[in-house]
Amino acid sequence: MTTLENRPNTVLLVVDVQKGVVVGNHERDAVVANVGSLVEKARREQIPVVWVQHSDAGLVKGSDDWQIVSELSPDAAEPHIDKIYGDSFEDTNLETVLSDLGAGRLMVVGAQTDACIRSTLHGAFTRGYDATLVSNAHTTEDQTEWGAPPPAAVIAHTNLYWNYQAAPGRTAGTVETKDVDFGR
Repeated sequence: MTTLENRPNTVLLVVDVQKGVVVGNHERDAVVANVGSLVEKARREQIPVVWVQHSDAGLVKGSDDWQIVSELSPDAAEPHIDKIYGDSFEDTNLETVLSDLGAGRLMVVGAQTDACIRSTLHGAFTRGYDATLVSNAHTTEDQTEWGAPPPAAVIAHTNLYWNYQAAPGRTAGTVETKDVDFGR
């Protein structure tokens, strides 16, 4: 249960599923398809979808690479968060948007697993949110050249450690796309 008072609602948080972010990522097409199915499910169940887009010197806001992938179609009425740091909360209005939605529980999907996904999960958890990672709806690029484990191992490890996060009054964990229950 979230530690945030009067925040009983769930939000699907879609982080950085942008053309220039997920290009060439591990199981990119399957992950994008899973994200798409969750967006459709959330909309059917009237669960808010919040879209997050990263920008920096290599991912210029407004550029083609900055755009959400063509397989996904954010609705103009759905909240959109621009960010420049890994944690989607840092120096953005995400907290205000979630507060206005009465959200205390986040279902997190997107990219990059070992950067913005981890940062956002930890940012949510430390701010009092229940934070669930959809285990087969996040991805990352191959950074073995710089000493990182292969992408499949990064994803598996993130799923493993997030499944065992614990803190007073908050829940964390993972769930597969097919088992997502926005009402729980």
